[in-house]
Amino acid sequence: MQDLTHYIDGARVPGNSGRFGDVFNPATGEVQARVPLADAADLDRAVQVAQAAQPAWAAVNPQRRARVMMKFVDLLHRDMDKLAEALSREHGKTLPDAAGDVQRGLEVVEYCIGAPQLLKGEFTDGAGPGIDMYSMRQALGVCAGITPFNFPAMIPMWMFAPAIVCGNAFILKPSERDPSVPLMLAELMEEAGLPTGILQVVNGDKEAVDAILDHPVIQSVGFVGSTPIAEYIYGRGCSNGKRVQCFGGAKNHMIIMPDADMDQAADALIGAGYGAAGERCMAISVAVPVGEETADRLVEKLVPRIDKLKVGPYTAGKDVDYGPVVTAAAKANILKLVESGVEQGAELVVDGRDFNLQGYEDGFFVGPHLFDRVTKDMDIYKQEIFGPVLSVVRAGDYEEALGLAMDHEMGNGTAIFTRDGDAARDFAARVNVGMIGVNVPIPVPLAYHTFGGWKKSVFGDLNQHGPDAFKFYTRTKTVTSRWPSGIKEGGEFNFKPMD
Repeated sequence: MQDLTHYIDGARVPGNSGRFGDVFNPATGEVQARVPLADAADLDRAVQVAQAAQPAWAAVNPQRRARVMMKFVDLLHRDMDKLAEALSREHGKTLPDAAGDVQRGLEVVEYCIGAPQLLKGEFTDGAGPGIDMYSMRQALGVCAGITPFNFPAMIPMWMFAPAIVCGNAFILKPSERDPSVPLMLAELMEEAGLPTGILQVVNGDKEAVDAILDHPVIQSVGFVGSTPIAEYIYGRGCSNGKRVQCFGGAKNHMIIMPDADMDQAADALIGAGYGAAGERCMAISVAVPVGEETADRLVEKLVPRIDKLKVGPYTAGKDVDYGPVVTAAAKANILKLVESGVEQGAELVVDGRDFNLQGYEDGFFVGPHLFDRVTKDMDIYKQEIFGPVLSVVRAGDYEEALGLAMDHEMGNGTAIFTRDGDAARDFAARVNVGMIGVNVPIPVPLAYHTFGGWKKSVFGDLNQHGPDAFKFYTRTKTVTSRWPSGIKEGGEFNFKPMD
């Protein structure tokens, strides 16, 4: 069994707390590594190193900082297979899905290469008599990020790439469930030319999180995870005077209008609902067909597609549609919610409760589930399941379908499938959700736009990546300058100060 480490001051170092967490192989259920769980002293050591290194890095011009990102992109391409394999081994997702995880983080790094343009301020010549005015964006100092298990490559890069290219030092606290890839990313950043101490990885649990939130040197904190924890981190971080950006849970609806291409809609739901075993904050977990006939046609299309899904370990290659969930506790919670759906009267059309994979009986595999005739009062509708469970909620008309997405307390993403441009435009304009797909099931914006939900899916007023990231990781300083005139009539100079 491997003992993992922190990454502090340019080296992999053991922790001092004496506490460890188990890292499982989700396909077999076996413990494959131990990860040290940091205490406040471990975190403070990293902060001191970061604080000492950051001023010199902030003084490097943006173009040279961007060159580090350019080299980092090259190294990510070089090590893509290695990163994907390490990610799959600890998370359980398939190799193509793991490579996609790395790729979507890489795209944000590519966007950050534009830092010289993105960090430019504003200038007004002649704002008043002899007065010029300009603004500049300056680094915050030491920043931190607390990232989830479901995207152990993408979300860390969404945070540390813009933070670092803006001139900050960054301390990453990844999920203790799959910590190997973040450690590898930190090493690749230094190979790309990043100075020691600018990116460090401190593994841990709530004790490390609280140490981050309470440390007076850390200026900003980013978080992605569940809504209750997002709310906790936002409140505690803000009360300590930090800039905080927290993204919570989701319950994403997909409305299927009667005129939709039903094959296209069914195919989209299979990928969006069951891909990555449903462990995505942008997964579609609620299908809302409009009208009974639409609902019947949709379910009829879904069932044979679900029956053909192949569930297995990442080592099975491209033949597997999705792998295990991340832990035994995650599996137990999913199955508990499935049982609640049955007990509360939903129709379980596809039952994956007895799924068992020969040779991997101790793995954390969950078979695909499909519920029909789900109602708003059921737990499977109200709660984020984070598993391969799709619920069909039948709506009588378009307004009822729209209301379902609008009334839910979470507002991360939603989609509509239709051939009607008026319906699509009306939906996009009215629905109170942060990311909208029109015939696109998982509407995650590309790197040069921003990612973020509404309602209880987000705490804070700036989104991830895109232009918002450069606002979040910098402060604006505005300078008003007035220079005394030294020119007199006749071309002579007078250097007396102006009144």
